[in-house]
Amino acid sequence: MAILDFVIRLSLGAILGAAIGFERQWRQRSAGLRTNTLVALGSTAFTLISYSLTSSEDGTYKGDATRVIGQIVTGIGFLGAGVIMKDGVNIQGLNTAATIWCSAAVGAFAGAGLFIESVIVAFAVMLSHLILRPVGLFINRLTFQKEENSLHFYSIRIQCKEQVENHLRVLLLNSLQKDKNLQLRSLKSKDGENSSITLIEAEILANGKHDAEMEKIAGLLTLEYGVTEVSWEINANTEKINS
Repeated sequence: MAILDFVIRLSLGAILGAAIGFERQWRQRSAGLRTNTLVALGSTAFTLISYSLTSSEDGTYKGDATRVIGQIVTGIGFLGAGVIMKDGVNIQGLNTAATIWCSAAVGAFAGAGLFIESVIVAFAVMLSHLILRPVGLFINRLTFQKEENSLHFYSIRIQCKEQVENHLRVLLLNSLQKDKNLQLRSLKSKDGENSSITLIEAEILANGKHDAEMEKIAGLLTLEYGVTEVSWEINANTEKINS
């Protein structure tokens, strides 16, 4: 295989993987820019190994790249399993695992020299995230709205020591799961002004107005060791959010 062809295929796989990863990083998912780039890059490289080792002097290929690609699929399965977590009755990370799987497919297409196909698959993956996510949220709101017409968004902010961050995230999730009228929409953490302080922010969708429940959760979190501040507020109702 000519070195130029090798570089083009490897670069395309990395670029398309980075494009998928950028969207994931923007939404602060666990597998973001670097993970998806490396998965696509690795898949491209493994596919290119087969072509490089089996190419003849006249530029034709005698090997069967599908054998290597089949092993890529198996390997990515193990990698995807590592990001899937079970939290009570909920399963988290399935979308992330599926994205990694698709990034591997993009890399395999690029490594096989199917450039147009690799671009189409990468575009389809990003389009699925961009379009289907708001559609999924809309469907969730429709089903969640059956019990009561009024929906509200709450936000809760926790300032705590870095070492208790994971414990507080789990405690908050468990508290929300106990109330069928509260549904977690997002949960993220970021560093505070002090490197030893972490800020945890959560957005919660409520079926009706549940100020008392939010105050109860905030009070429970305040009692935990390492918590320096807990605050919550109601952001908007459904009509404002849909506008």
